[in-house]
Amino acid sequence: MLERKKLKGRTQVTFVLPAETPDGPVSVVGDFNHWNPAAHPLEPRGDGTRAATVALPTHSAHSFRYLAAGDYWFDDEHADAHDGTNSRIHT
Repeated sequence: MLERKKLKGRTQVTFVLPAETPDGPVSVVGDFNHWNPAAHPLEPRGDGTRAATVALPTHSAHSFRYLAAGDYWFDDEHADAHDGTNSRIHT
């Protein structure tokens, strides 16, 4: 799931997954963090989910995916679009 909050000239995007699915650590990786899995690991939240927040320029588009333990890559079913390889978000 994607949560968005408009800020001055930027959009704060929070990438949200269930706490247990998939098991183990998960990071959101994309063109906004140079596909670096250490940049945005999802952290537990009090509501039983885990999330990572990224501030992106407003009116921009970005590719991203999730990377879980065991080199397991997967897309976000709630993304704005999919380009065949990646999830896409439009701010």
